[in-house]
Amino acid sequence: MSTIAIIVPCRLESTRFPRKLLHLIKGKPLLLWVAQRIAAEAPEFPLYFAVDHELLRDAVAPSGFKVIMTSPAHPSGTDRLAEANRAVGADHIINVQADEPLVTAGQIRELARLIGAAAPMATLATPFRRVVDFYNPNQVKVVIRRDGRALYFSRSRMPFSRDLGLTIDDAWVAANPCYKHLGLYAYQAALLEKLSSLPPGRYEQIEKLEQLRVLENGYDIMVGLTEDPTIGVDTPEDAKRFEEALADR
Repeated sequence: MSTIAIIVPCRLESTRFPRKLLHLIKGKPLLLWVAQRIAAEAPEFPLYFAVDHELLRDAVAPSGFKVIMTSPAHPSGTDRLAEANRAVGADHIINVQADEPLVTAGQIRELARLIGAAAPMATLATPFRRVVDFYNPNQVKVVIRRDGRALYFSRSRMPFSRDLGLTIDDAWVAANPCYKHLGLYAYQAALLEKLSSLPPGRYEQIEKLEQLRVLENGYDIMVGLTEDPTIGVDTPEDAKRFEEALADR
């Protein structure tokens, strides 16, 4: 019987939001919010945190979460996952990003379902609703084949309307296949180990999107769609949005 584990890769430094995983929200670091959310939403899966610094370990270990120390030299979260899974030994790995504090049980279980299909990797996307988000380079876009596999990921808006150019509006975005990529993945262990041995791809380095390494090397990525609300914390403004969401709840 194959095993599935959730591994959360964690890097201390962040260019756009320095040390964001330690950013306090209502007195608690963002990383601990994420840890407690995953544990509550999907308790059936073993959960590990692959960290590159003792400060991150100390943010979650005192609350009982399992931590694996990994090299600070990894160029991507994928490489960090591969190192961590050499200790965990799971057949399939679900990668929840450390800055996704509203991840849901439905999203995690959809990834577990998708990774049992033919493709060696899976991820999730959600429809864009606002043109301002569609234009935001921090919100990654994905275009999807008819069979559910990814064609490409980009920080640029995709698809581009040749006829409307810059005049598209919220209604156009909502009515067309404009999908926001979510930072949630699942891997077969063999692919994860293989990717860690491949150099960063050309488009990966340009876009700074590590999932492009998979496509550039000829592997398929299944994309599941979700309507569950999410807030990926990439900037201080995103952290404020999450705190506001907590107040609303």
